[in-house]
Amino acid sequence: MIDFYLTPILPELFLAMTAMGLLLVGAIRGNEATTIISWACVLGLVIAVGILTKLSWQDATILSGMFRFDYFAGFAKILIAVGIAFSIALSVNFLKQENIERFEYPILVLMAGIGMMLMVSANNMLSLYMALELQSLSLYVLAAFSRNSTRSAEAGVKYFALGAISSGMILFGISLIYGFTGAIDYGAISASMIGLGQAPLGVLFGLVFLLAGVAFKISAAPFHMWTPDVYQGAPTSVTALFAIVPKVAAMALLVRLLAAPFGPLYTEWMQIIWFLSAASMVLGAFAAIAQENIKRLMAYSSIGNMGYALIGVAAGTAAGVSSVLLYMLIYLVMTAGAFGVILSMRRKGVAVENISDLSGLSQTNPALAYAMAIIMFSMSGIPPMAGFFGKLFIFQAAIDKGLVVLAVLGVVSSVVAAYYYLRIIKVMFFDAAAGEGLDVGIPFARKAVMIISIFFVLAFIFKPSFIVAHTQIAAASLFTG
Repeated sequence: MIDFYLTPILPELFLAMTAMGLLLVGAIRGNEATTIISWACVLGLVIAVGILTKLSWQDATILSGMFRFDYFAGFAKILIAVGIAFSIALSVNFLKQENIERFEYPILVLMAGIGMMLMVSANNMLSLYMALELQSLSLYVLAAFSRNSTRSAEAGVKYFALGAISSGMILFGISLIYGFTGAIDYGAISASMIGLGQAPLGVLFGLVFLLAGVAFKISAAPFHMWTPDVYQGAPTSVTALFAIVPKVAAMALLVRLLAAPFGPLYTEWMQIIWFLSAASMVLGAFAAIAQENIKRLMAYSSIGNMGYALIGVAAGTAAGVSSVLLYMLIYLVMTAGAFGVILSMRRKGVAVENISDLSGLSQTNPALAYAMAIIMFSMSGIPPMAGFFGKLFIFQAAIDKGLVVLAVLGVVSSVVAAYYYLRIIKVMFFDAAAGEGLDVGIPFARKAVMIISIFFVLAFIFKPSFIVAHTQIAAASLFTG
């Protein structure tokens, strides 16, 4: 019998009703209501975070075990809600500038956010898949949102085609796991694995397919092939969304998936995660060096960053999960700030995307140049900025678990990656301005996101224990729940 105790998913229910209500507003008032709907979505996300903070974060399962809410889920959902709010705020003026202002945009972003929030609470293979597809279907449409742009249409087709393949891999993996364990509930799968000397070969094959599909969602190498083209082709505000939030949600999903049903198979899945992490870090470090388009560079940067986060996943410990949560929080804030600058790269009202377009920015727009420099220093992992501590905790967790080779590979990749981050700073401060400077005048919402990002990056060192303590409690709840 299905239970209908729905309190733990009140934030998702509230956001779903908000999305439906705003859809009616858009249908009645048309595209002229896009800005109002966008800010209403941001307000809805703020209220949802308020609801989250008022809930009991003690471990609870609802809907006959389909969804689980605990400290880990609560922490991850706050990150997702903040990331979605950043993404919508960054998009408001961009939609006007690119003449793609349509009321469906913020609603689709909000629906994707609901799917992401449900993903991190999934406690069953069916609820996992349903939440994943709610997110994916919204993102497919957003990738091709600029209907008059061939690049955007191409990005949408590529993302849809490869996303469909990844969804098929996930379904095939789930079917194998169900066939050999007789269960799709996380707890039942874990119980069927305990006591076995060796996992059935079919379960291992299913796990491989499942991990391959999830690796696509976080754009981990070698399942990254969609990322550079989609990042470049999609509208920049959509690229910002892709870079900021879905990876946080998919990483949280991956952590719960491996800790809950497949915890007893650590030795087997650790090898897969080790390879994904190493491949992502190396590819992200070296492939980005040759990039001239800043959106493609951010694509490879995101691949590399997912490689660093996967180090903590490979550790398979509470310290490792805590470091992943901390890293994803810092990554989210830094990426939001970076895309605030990228969205401001316009010359005579036309968006420009090449790194060379930033030449001499320190002379023409010093505030924007210094903002980008601070974020790039943090992404490079230069102390005492937040990015340094994110990598420090990740590497420490790996060394404590004995993954020394992976940690060393991460350090080396980080050094290589610093080249292309510092190259952007060099272009802004030491290259002569190429023709006219970028347009002056940055919208308030974009300024606010950049200020929050820079403040966090610089202020993290003064009170790191507050955030670290919450990530440790969230990680502990995952292993004790």
